[in-house]
Amino acid sequence: MSIFQSKMTVITETKLLQLRSFAASDDHFVLTLLNTPSWLKFIGDRKVRTLTDAQRYIMNNLLKMYKEQGYGAWVVVLKETNTPIGICGLFKRRYLEHPDLGFAFLPSAEGKGYAYEITKATLEYSQQELKLPLVYAITQPENQRSVNLLNRLGFAQHGTIQPPGEDSPLSLFRKLLFEGVQL
Repeated sequence: MSIFQSKMTVITETKLLQLRSFAASDDHFVLTLLNTPSWLKFIGDRKVRTLTDAQRYIMNNLLKMYKEQGYGAWVVVLKETNTPIGICGLFKRRYLEHPDLGFAFLPSAEGKGYAYEITKATLEYSQQELKLPLVYAITQPENQRSVNLLNRLGFAQHGTIQPPGEDSPLSLFRKLLFEGVQL
């Protein structure tokens, strides 16, 4: 079985949401999410314009992360309807020493508390299952919704970082998952 045909795995659940691995069948969702105004403004254009592009993105980016890192971006699903509403996960970037928490939601799911609920569960999973000592988060300084969420989750601003190939610096946040960790 190829990685593209792998079955969906539930990572964690909350009262309202489920976090699961991506699958090829998520192509419509990925096409929609990656072309929302907030994704394009705050994350960037991934040039995903067709279902074929979305399938390629799932296979070459999202599923590849699981195999290479053991974690990655996961689909946020409303349990009641089994509808994908966003993504949340951990990204290991070459320019950061530790993984960073990332998240994005469809406009219809914004402002309903889902982001807080699933990012909190993702951090608990990162601590309990992955035993990560620290998690970063990066965002554009003007992305106030993300900054507010990171503050609510207990992240502390840790300066800025200029990722390779980016035009402007990003705000860097970090959160210790284990007290007393020496870094």
